Amino acid sequence: MQSNLLTLPNFEIEAKTANDYYQAEQLFLELLVIDDLDNQLHQVSAKVREFEQTLFAAIVAAYQNGNGDNRAHLFLQRILYWINRLKLFWYDDLRHYTNERSLYLSCYRNQIELAWQAWELAQIDVPALQKLDVKQALIERATADLDPPLSAESRYIREQMSEIGYRHLLAIASFDGLVEGSRLSRILGGTANEVQCTLVRVFLEEYGNGRLSRKHSTFFAQMLAEFDMNIEPEGYFDLVPWEVLACANQNFLTTERKRYFLRYSGALTYFEVAGPAAYKNYLAAAQRLQLSDAAMGYWELHIREDERHGQWMLESVALPLAEQYPHDAWELLLGYDQERLMGDRAAQAVVSSIRAAEQATLPTR
Repeated sequence: MQSNLLTLPNFEIEAKTANDYYQAEQLFLELLVIDDLDNQLHQVSAKVREFEQTLFAAIVAAYQNGNGDNRAHLFLQRILYWINRLKLFWYDDLRHYTNERSLYLSCYRNQIELAWQAWELAQIDVPALQKLDVKQALIERATADLDPPLSAESRYIREQMSEIGYRHLLAIASFDGLVEGSRLSRILGGTANEVQCTLVRVFLEEYGNGRLSRKHSTFFAQMLAEFDMNIEPEGYFDLVPWEVLACANQNFLTTERKRYFLRYSGALTYFEVAGPAAYKNYLAAAQRLQLSDAAMGYWELHIREDERHGQWMLESVALPLAEQYPHDAWELLLGYDQERLMGDRAAQAVVSSIRAAEQATLPTR
């Protein structure tokens, strides 16, 4: 097979419209299901060239042009997600996985990740992290993030969000809530020790200790069902902002590459520590709106369990890893701080999307 490592052209690339990105994504989805894609590229060379031209343009627009184009960000994160999701099993047509190990798809993924990760890392002061006392820094961060001051987004959710906004929140959150914990499963294999066993305990609780009725995603589906909403995974995929997709793709990256094990562990520590504060906002909104217990049960469950998970992650995963890998321990902080930065960015995008959905329902004069 020919070498398909993509390289950005050195000529000026024409800016793309939202429709251009939509059409390119449809082309990519056609490529994704071609049987034995790697050996059929010559048969679809026109589609490949058209898609790659848009991919190049999106990378430049998202990561090399100032603040970046949100349409380009969305296109790239969607393409990356379509590739990454092949690492999970969806209990669907087995033919959907025909290109799971395609070298060509890997080239696409690597090309996007290379530009995207450089852009993300540029927003973190890595040299400063490398100078910190990692264990002390982790303890201080976890203490602060356990009960942080309310952000503008948190206040809006608690005090102003309507029931329409709450449903929109559930729709976006279902993207993760209905497959919760799946990516964590990909880092559990290996030698047995206390860290591994703690991660397994977290995973098992996310999965209801093997009982579907107690699995966290079941509680999320019950919230959706209370509003007669779609309970199928990815049912509201088109509503998901690129900032939320980026969080998912970051998890895929750091669980896929074992070299990033410390980064993922730091990120999961933040996620579990900070989770209850976010869920309390959602619960407060549901209570203010006088919704049923079923319409908020997932949040109550997470507030209880993630407070415990956060403590486990800090004391039995992050701090022991900092001792075991003293020269690389700063990567725990990198993962922690990136998860917080990307999570805050996603939260802002979600609230903006909620506001837009609420505004769209207002009567026109």
